[in-house]
Parts: sequence; structure tokens; C-alpha cells
Amino acid sequence: MSRCNAAALAGALALVAGAALAQSRYGIGRPATPEQIAGWNIDVSPDGAGLPPGHGTAREGKPIYGQLCASCHGATGQGGSVQPGPRLAGGRGTLASAHPVKTVGSYWPYATTLFDYIRRAMPYKAPESLSPDQVYAVAAYVLFLNGLVGEDAVLDASSLPRVRMPNRDGFRPAFEAERRGTWR
Repeated sequence: MSRCNAAALAGALALVAGAALAQSRYGIGRPATPEQIAGWNIDVSPDGAGLPPGHGTAREGKPIYGQLCASCHGATGQGGSVQPGPRLAGGRGTLASAHPVKTVGSYWPYATTLFDYIRRAMPYKAPESLSPDQVYAVAAYVLFLNGLVGEDAVLDASSLPRVRMPNRDGFRPAFEAERRGTWR
């Protein structure tokens, strides 16, 4: 077990113990129901674990992106003019330069991270408001803007993790021992 996982487990146990103490001693609080936990358990792993049912294409995502994303990120992902947001497209080949352009297509290692981020945080003023089909479609459109999928490629829980991002091998574990799988 890595140090991060051990710390997270210890923190979770402390929270559970604190909640149990508050409930028994002070009569406040109650255990979370499975339905409540499921509502918050929406993380997606690089291998696609956690992706919900649904599907979408860039063609379907273009109007959603135009309505909800373009004002911040620009019509083609180059940055918005109304409310400047980060660039989403372009930047390939710039990471080793004096002026790297970190975009979804040049920097992000996994396409599933894009899905996870859109689902949790976008659109800016209404996070978690998109259906899974809409999230797949917007993710497909952003990947299309970066030349990583075709306009009619169907992204779903099976195909999205197979999208090979250009910088997938550009990251390494923070701790060398974790990369080797050994701890002292």
C-alpha cells in the first residue's frame, strides 16, 4: 500500500470514528445511505473504472460545447473571448519548449480524466448538470478538436479508455519507490 493510500485510509477511519462518536455521544448525525454514497462516488480511473453507461460523438457534442463551453474556451478550444478560460486544443510539440502550451491534447495523459473533469466541474456555473451522454459528447468534441478522435467516433465506457493521449507516457510516479513497487 502506498503512503498516499495509507494516509487516505487513516483519514477515512478517523472521520468514521469521529462521526460515530458524535452520533453516540451527542445524538447528532446519521450514517450515510448507500444512495447518498453513490451520488458522491463518481470518480473515474485512467483505466475507465467508474465510467457510467452512455455514449456520445463529437458531432453530438459540438452544439453542447457551443452553448455551454465556447464562451470560456473558444469555439475551437483556443480560449474564450467573453470569459477567458484555459485553452483546450492545440499545443502539441510545445511541452519541451520555452513556452509550453498545456492543453487536453498536448498535456493530459488520459482521456478518462477529461470525462471525469467535465462531469464534476463543467459547465462552470452548473457543475454536475450534464447527463452522461452529454459528457461523453463534449469529451468527444474536445478530443476531436485535438485531432484524437473522428467526428463520428462513438465514445463510451469501453472506447474512451482506449483513446491514446499524446502525452500518456510523459508522466511518472512522484516517488521512485512507488514506480518500482518497493518501499523501504
